[in-house]
Amino acid sequence: METTIIVIPCYNEAERLDFAEFQALLAEPGISLLFVDDGSSDATLDVLNAFSRSAEKVQVLPLSPNRGKAEAVRQGLLAALATNPDIVGFIDADMATPTEEVLRLSQQAHASNADAIIGSRIAYMGTDIDRSMGRHLLGRVFATAASLALDTKVYDTQCGAKFFRRSELLAEVVAEPFHSRWAFDVELLGRLLAEHATIIEVPLRRWVDVPGSKIGIKSMVKAGLDLVQIRSHLAKRRSK
Repeated sequence: METTIIVIPCYNEAERLDFAEFQALLAEPGISLLFVDDGSSDATLDVLNAFSRSAEKVQVLPLSPNRGKAEAVRQGLLAALATNPDIVGFIDADMATPTEEVLRLSQQAHASNADAIIGSRIAYMGTDIDRSMGRHLLGRVFATAASLALDTKVYDTQCGAKFFRRSELLAEVVAEPFHSRWAFDVELLGRLLAEHATIIEVPLRRWVDVPGSKIGIKSMVKAGLDLVQIRSHLAKRRSK
């Protein structure tokens, strides 16, 4: 049986975690969940530990002190890769990417020879992409800047659902800490592209803008500034 480990970074999520959604993911054969508690100051770690005791195929990785989402995802991917699954991925704890879409991306990662499958929030007719106009416009500006930093066409680098085929290349690119705290998704994709990895964007059929997101205008501005640094680091990688 092919296996997938999904990394879920968590920071002060005790009141927002929807374990019914996680149980639905676990019902799929071959899927395991690895929650990374990023030094939460609320009861998140206690809640996650209780869930792991009550459910199979669930692990919890506690980090202390808080290191930020970039490092929480990286540590989660490293821990997941150490157990040799076929596919590793990460999603947001708020399940903005619904269960059925997470499963669809995982299935496409298994069926494809691509190194990475990333969700893309494209609001066209026939889809249900529930995103505020403000965040949509900011996202379009950021995506344009990210395309310039990556020197490739990409519609949505910041959707929180991404899956990767286990490989020596993936292990290599996540072995080094990310330079960017706010745009680590772009940096991760850029590291893969610098080594000629194949990345496919998959338009989501449904995505929900969940209230309480920790990403705001300030975060987007900081992420935009990080793109300058990312472009410089990627240029050095390509020149090696």
